[in-house]
Amino acid sequence: MSARKIIVVNGHPGAASLSKSLCGAYGVAAEAAGHEVRYHDVSNMRFDMDYGAGGYENPKPLEPDLDSFLNDLEWCDHVVMAAPLWWGAIPAKLKGLFDRVLLPGRAFDTRNTNFVGLPAPLLTGKTARVMLTSDTPALLLRLFYGNAVKKFLARQIFGFVGIKPARFTSFAPATKAGPDKAKLWLRTAEKLGARAA
Repeated sequence: MSARKIIVVNGHPGAASLSKSLCGAYGVAAEAAGHEVRYHDVSNMRFDMDYGAGGYENPKPLEPDLDSFLNDLEWCDHVVMAAPLWWGAIPAKLKGLFDRVLLPGRAFDTRNTNFVGLPAPLLTGKTARVMLTSDTPALLLRLFYGNAVKKFLARQIFGFVGIKPARFTSFAPATKAGPDKAKLWLRTAEKLGARAA
């Protein structure tokens, strides 16, 4: 496999987390395999999460952390994100990141729409891997909740701007995993990183 340009995003807003550890394991293995990796850690990023009333005609200027993230999102060909499942979705700060950076002219083109009126995606040619931690096992996430968070991320965020396919790896139940289970999960992340998958 040829070298890939990878952006690794820790979507957990806490300073220390399983998500952060998974990102680290993935990134180290990917770099060791010859891939170029750039990291972004939501817990360290400083920006206003609220899009506000600016609208697409008058958007808020991007803070430096957001500008850096969007530049790397345009640069990469593979997006890797680790995040916890909180109340059926992703943490608010991670959602705020997407709210602020996925803008017309950079992520999609409202002047060029398809037959149902959806704007043309501008981040095509990229794929995604989401490492999702939760206390809800993957089977129950599918049976009880219809994989709502996965559909939301794959179709309404990544897919909407052209990043596809988005593949998922679930790590659950996470809260009481224990050190042995955590080591197995980190090894899984390393294997994914070594394959840039």
